[in-house]
Amino acid sequence: MKTTAATMTVEDHASASRTGLASAFFALILGVGIIAVTGHVQAAALHDAAHDVRHATGFPCH
Repeated sequence: MKTTAATMTVEDHASASRTGLASAFFALILGVGIIAVTGHVQAAALHDAAHDVRHATGFPCH
């Protein structure tokens, strides 16, 4: 049976809400993790890593 917005039940809405909440929570944890890791790395190491990625993808950086 095809589910449309008009035929969605309360359980379907709750499931969709939980999925969205889980996605938002995962994005938050990932973002905090990236900020925490880059905040504690040496500036030269971070620059060198970004520099190498830019050259590997063909993006001129200087």
